[in-house]
Amino acid sequence: MGSERMEMRKRQMSVQQETASAVQAPHGAGNRGSNACCFCWCCCCSCSWNDEGAESARRTSCDAKIEGTTNCEESLKPTVEEVRAWGQSFDKLMNSPAGRNAFREFLRTEFSEENMLFWLACEDLKKETNKSVVEEKVRLIYEDYVSILSPKEVSLDSRVREVINRNMLEPTSHTFDDAQLQIYTLMQRDSYPRYMNSSAYTSLLQLLSEQSVES
Repeated sequence: MGSERMEMRKRQMSVQQETASAVQAPHGAGNRGSNACCFCWCCCCSCSWNDEGAESARRTSCDAKIEGTTNCEESLKPTVEEVRAWGQSFDKLMNSPAGRNAFREFLRTEFSEENMLFWLACEDLKKETNKSVVEEKVRLIYEDYVSILSPKEVSLDSRVREVINRNMLEPTSHTFDDAQLQIYTLMQRDSYPRYMNSSAYTSLLQLLSEQSVES
């Protein structure tokens, strides 16, 4: 009996030592290979989390750049002459930073802000020259505005989608040119006339006109 008790005690001590070593062992890269099956969370989930975190950071950076452009546009106060010019043509509205921002605010009320965001993203893409950055931005734009799974999907016809799919094989800064033109035309024909007749535009024009007279 004494020998059996001694043997059981040795086994218990051995198990306790192994458990303590496993708890104290750092979850570093050096331990991931040997503990891959035992420590699934640290070896699998944490790696997945890091990948998702990197993806989120890249997407946030891209979005922040577009938002930063918009913030600069918000700081620009248009003149009454500039606002009147918006009514002359859609091109004059879109060529005005303040005009783009005011129009974007209107699109938001119609739940079609993604059209302006897509157009701005394409403009930003055209300025990029680094090949790897271009490929990354193309992928993000596709996922955000072209994919049928995206809540911000823009309305594109089948022909343009086929062009995009071909272009995605070799992404460039002009991958979405046809799609950008189609969305530009859509905004020009559909949303622009409504904006010109909206209270948002007439109120802005009236406010600036009154301020101009007072000054």
